[in-house]
Amino acid sequence: MQTIPELLAEELGQRKDYVENVITLLDEGNTVPFIARYRKEMHGAMDDQTIRTLADRLAYLRNLEARRQEVRSSIENQGKLTEELSRAIDEAKTLAEVEDIYRPYKQKRRTRATIAREKGLAPLAELLYAQAPDCPAPEEAAKEYVDEEKGVASVEEALAGASDIIAETISDDADVRKDLRTLYNEWADVVSVAAEKNPKDTVYRNYYAFTSPVNKIQGHQVLAVNRGEKEGVLKVGIVLSRDAALAGIYRRVLKKRCASTAFVENAAADAYDRLIAPSMEREVRAALTDTASEGAIGQFALNLKPLLMQPPVKGFVTMGLDPGYRMGCKVAVVDATGKVLDTTVVYPTHGEKQKRDCIEKLTALIRKDHVRHIAIGNGTASRETEAMTVELIAGLGKGAGVSYAIVNEAGASVYSASPLAAAEFPDFDVNLRSAVSIARRLQDPLAELVKIDPKSIGVGQYQHDMPEKRLTEALDGVVEDCVNAVGVDVNTASAPLLARVSGLNAGTAANVVKYREENGSFSSRQQLLKVPKLGAKAFEQCAGFLRVPESSEILDNTAVHPESYGAAEKLLSICGYTEDDVRKGNLSELKARIKAYGEEKLAKECGVGVPTLRDVVSEILKPGRDPRDELPAPILRTDVLEIKDLKPGMELKGTVRNVIDFGAFVDIGVHQDGLVHISQICDRFIRHPSEVLSVGDVVTVWVKEVDEAKKRISLTMKKPKQRPASQGNKNLS
Repeated sequence: MQTIPELLAEELGQRKDYVENVITLLDEGNTVPFIARYRKEMHGAMDDQTIRTLADRLAYLRNLEARRQEVRSSIENQGKLTEELSRAIDEAKTLAEVEDIYRPYKQKRRTRATIAREKGLAPLAELLYAQAPDCPAPEEAAKEYVDEEKGVASVEEALAGASDIIAETISDDADVRKDLRTLYNEWADVVSVAAEKNPKDTVYRNYYAFTSPVNKIQGHQVLAVNRGEKEGVLKVGIVLSRDAALAGIYRRVLKKRCASTAFVENAAADAYDRLIAPSMEREVRAALTDTASEGAIGQFALNLKPLLMQPPVKGFVTMGLDPGYRMGCKVAVVDATGKVLDTTVVYPTHGEKQKRDCIEKLTALIRKDHVRHIAIGNGTASRETEAMTVELIAGLGKGAGVSYAIVNEAGASVYSASPLAAAEFPDFDVNLRSAVSIARRLQDPLAELVKIDPKSIGVGQYQHDMPEKRLTEALDGVVEDCVNAVGVDVNTASAPLLARVSGLNAGTAANVVKYREENGSFSSRQQLLKVPKLGAKAFEQCAGFLRVPESSEILDNTAVHPESYGAAEKLLSICGYTEDDVRKGNLSELKARIKAYGEEKLAKECGVGVPTLRDVVSEILKPGRDPRDELPAPILRTDVLEIKDLKPGMELKGTVRNVIDFGAFVDIGVHQDGLVHISQICDRFIRHPSEVLSVGDVVTVWVKEVDEAKKRISLTMKKPKQRPASQGNKNLS
């Protein structure tokens, strides 16, 4: 039997010693970002996602082992544990298999079979089920079990009770269930139909007469039929040939023909119809839902990461517009650091005069505060607000240098009504807080989005149908990885952002902010040890991810961990550089000198592994760098298109807003996102759009079709083939 580290090494394609090291590091309380970044020599440079997968599987396998022991102990206490049973428990690879083995030994609620046993009919059932060659006819065997005092008034009642016992025995047989599970997974269909005879046209119309093999149904289809069933629009079931199922059971339970064979056949059919089929249907649907949920959670996490890692538009005064009709458009101007300068409310959709007043008012604010960028939320009244903004920018003149971007405002209302927003802006109306959040999302998406529950950010499918705990764990892991990959300025970061740093939590993050407010800006990483309840272990985990730009120690503004400062200094010394060279960026020959000296030799002399040496070199070459700056910048616009302006074949630049199982939605600047179906993403075959696209990608698309009435835009990323130029009429002679 494989050990857990051996099994994980095989599943993940990693060395066993690396897996064992990661397990030890996790058990010692180290965080995934810390392990991934600062313990590379111990795990062969696994990335954070691989380590999280390892941690998840480790938890499952440990739970499986714990359940094995519980089941073994329970059966042993009943005096029924055999070597064969013990071996079967050890070889069970899933919790479902363990539960199948335990099923006959589990204390049951009162069933028809338990009532029959209480009436003394178990020996009759055993006799008939054994199907011995000399087995008497069931009617003859049952006569001696007729006993009115025990509640068995007739032969028919005795046989009915025996049949119930046999049916339950067959239903509890682990081998029978294993065979049927395989049969269901390979040959059953998921079938959905409309719940009403004449259904209305709804989003579930594709599932009014839907059939898919269990082993081929897509995750998004599973989640769609589940929701349709929950809403009463669909009826859903798992359909398998009854004859095929019974044939499988008969192969397991029937022996050579004898007097009781027909009786056992009937009991087996009853076991399937009454006990096994409903149980299997529940089990198959639960497994499909679990798989679909894991897939959807994985896709949500995949979409969330690039959204959080969108390049910030730093260093500019930004105006945030939270569009609306009745309540008007909320406006907030924030400076380059996100500090609020001005707020107001305007009404561009209330008539031409109000729109002119709005443009005049916003123009004055733009000139007063030197606004460079305008961030417009993509919710209600966004299209009208965008049109007004284009008119506003045109009125400023070409030299004004003002541009705008549409910002995904998902979750902004959740944040603005939260206790966190109330504490941050106690004097602001809830709606004005949304405008501030929208402006800051353009300036630094990560710093702003960490204040919002990841489930509310709106880049998933069916997120409200997901297991709450699992979804939260997965998305929190993504946020944690993103925050730590970027690094956090300890002197400007909010408490919610600090709480996502490796080794910190809400309490220690609040203590960091409080210490900063009471003692002024941090002047070094070491000063963090003075923060209440931030001990040595927490410091070890968080120090490398916190930046202190004001520190006299240049390495305090890099991702070099304090434990590697000595190695960094030795590296510089051997290569003939000083910290002053790092500050001035005079390291142009560093890589060449390392190559000439020998990377492995240098790492050994510095007392670190080669992966750590490479990370140190990368950081001192670009101290204070932001990895997001290397990604394509968001699209900033000065004009606007409308859906009526779109024509088939038109080429446009767009931003990927969401990646789902069957394609991707792309913002092309017309307020309505267009769909690039998976078949239109590239010329080669792909199983999922995420193989090619990520949220935030800036892509070139061509318009395929436009349905203005239904507001549907079909796009393609395949460049249309150029038609050959006309050759005119040839003179045939």
